[in-house]
Amino acid sequence: MIVKEEFLNKLRQFFNLNLYEVRIWTALLSRGVSSAGELSDIGNVPRSRAYDVLESLEKKGFIVMKLGKPIKYLAVQPGEVVERVKKIVRCSSDNQIKKLEELKSTDVLTELNLLHKQGVEFVESGDLSGAIRGRPNIYDHLELMVKNAKNSITIVTTAKGLKRKVEALKPEFERLAKKGVKIRIAAPLNKDTEAVVKDLSKVADVRHINPSDMSARFAIVDSKDLMFMVMDDEEVHPTYDIGIWTSTEFFAKALNQMFDVTWKNLK
Repeated sequence: MIVKEEFLNKLRQFFNLNLYEVRIWTALLSRGVSSAGELSDIGNVPRSRAYDVLESLEKKGFIVMKLGKPIKYLAVQPGEVVERVKKIVRCSSDNQIKKLEELKSTDVLTELNLLHKQGVEFVESGDLSGAIRGRPNIYDHLELMVKNAKNSITIVTTAKGLKRKVEALKPEFERLAKKGVKIRIAAPLNKDTEAVVKDLSKVADVRHINPSDMSARFAIVDSKDLMFMVMDDEEVHPTYDIGIWTSTEFFAKALNQMFDVTWKNLK
């Protein structure tokens, strides 16, 4: 059975297998029962590696070694393999999360924070900036900015961007609102955003801005940290979205003051 490389690559990504593992596995699936030598030939895997690969697949729950001689192997039903892999991934993730949680109470994190603090002291304010690629990364950094807010948060976004920010940042908005942080958001409001605005109005001042008056995507925290997106979210794929972050009070404060004039005219 000839399996396309594109299909093999997908399997490698989904099941976290190496090239030899995925070749042996698909070869066994196509045969049902087979020996190491046969699978080596079918899957184009060196015989010297076949037994190691089969042992690895057996440990991962993809195959079963058949009793008797000569030694042969059985393929596990793919649906069951998916469930087994899910359990492995879940267990591995839980263990990793546990380790990271434990790290918070150790001297390791204290030393890391100390290193970062000392490093920042040597960095000029103009150097505290960077380009962030990909919308998930942009929102991760935006969340970090918002978490550290002490006084104010100003956000200008699109209608779709408003929905995304509520999904990603609402818990932080609620926490900060209780601390007295002033949150204001400007976006084109329409019927699709009514429910979002109603929900968000409990913790933030949300106002309508006409795209013809201002079409922009940026966030300012404490008139110090600034993140602005350089592309229209209607025209760019999330993977290629780019955000420019900078920590400079001079620029962020000036932009905040300019937006104050626009904000007073919004409803």
